[in-house]
Amino acid sequence: PRAGNGFHKLIHQRITLYGIALNVFEFRQTLVNEYAQFTRSFTRIKADDIRAFVDAEYASQKYWPEPLIQVNPNFQPGGSVESLCEAGQLNPQCAEIFRFGKTASSAGQTLPLYKHQVEAISLASAGESYVLTTGTGSGKSLSYFIPIVDACLAARLADPTPRTRAIVVYPMNALANSQLEELKKFLGADPDTRAVTFGRFTGQESTEEREAMKANPPDILLTNFMMLELLLTRQNAIDQQVIANAKGLRFLVLDELHTYRGRQGADVALLVRRVREALADRLVCIGTSATMATDGTEIERNAKVAEVASRLFGTKIPVTNIITETLKRTTPETETLETVTPRLAAAIQAGVPQNLDFGAMAQHPVSIWVELTLGLTYESGKPRRAKPKTLEHAAQLMAEASG
Repeated sequence: PRAGNGFHKLIHQRITLYGIALNVFEFRQTLVNEYAQFTRSFTRIKADDIRAFVDAEYASQKYWPEPLIQVNPNFQPGGSVESLCEAGQLNPQCAEIFRFGKTASSAGQTLPLYKHQVEAISLASAGESYVLTTGTGSGKSLSYFIPIVDACLAARLADPTPRTRAIVVYPMNALANSQLEELKKFLGADPDTRAVTFGRFTGQESTEEREAMKANPPDILLTNFMMLELLLTRQNAIDQQVIANAKGLRFLVLDELHTYRGRQGADVALLVRRVREALADRLVCIGTSATMATDGTEIERNAKVAEVASRLFGTKIPVTNIITETLKRTTPETETLETVTPRLAAAIQAGVPQNLDFGAMAQHPVSIWVELTLGLTYESGKPRRAKPKTLEHAAQLMAEASG
């Protein structure tokens, strides 16, 4: 129902790359049509009765799931990088590094943070391992890159010797490539001017690039779990030195934690233990994920995530260190489904309003109904993300509510 943020970025890139209109339902229908055409291209059915039966089977939609719809909610704000620096929680240089819209001629704007990002930064800065399970567009990567950069700045002051202080593991090279570009936005495209250095070692690099990483190790190493396995086990000079450069490793991050399950999860769990044995006893282990558990209360879900994460990382991660998203209403808090339902039919029949400002749009009955039906649900009085609904079910709910 909902992939990780990295997956959504990749899908968005593919849609843009292939020039498909950015309408998710049209995109889905294009995929379905192409898949159906491909799967039916191997046989030519001449018998009318058999062809009619096969046509009916494909028309039944049994070979692909219905489209799901869900509104991405807003997150509770938690301050900014600048405010954390002013409070002494981060190195003042972080306020210069982590800014929106930086260019050669502009310093950009201060970077606002969500509440769950601030919670994650606080735990990592205190040397505690954690798992962050939040939805799409929630800034999971910044939640670990900010404290990692802060720690690297402090470590460089204490010991300027180049070494790798953080390893970030991605399940796919495409995600590592995407994050490489994101880091360039904050730390700069020129390696010689970066306050904190970073590099990618995923198997895509030339021999010259690997030799450079061997001779001048980056503070942050981006890789995938298969390549990290090879770095630890292959016996060539480059791999051995890259690993030797990471002695005393401070951070180990597993991005998209929910992808490591079954046999692959067991392999990664053993890999983490080998990393700890080879590089550092006291690692700060960080996992980020989309929703990993959906059943039970929030306490029960967090307990299950803590259990799985502790087993995967080979270190105790308490329930209190499972960070979830804190959501907030966009539409007025005083409005409920009960108060908006009597006005829904008239609002729909009036058509889509033109030229509304944000405040008026947030108070529109359809906006309120959509947020409370497709965006949020309430658990123990707290808003949480609603489960995705099929498009047909969502339409049925709107029909019932509006008459």
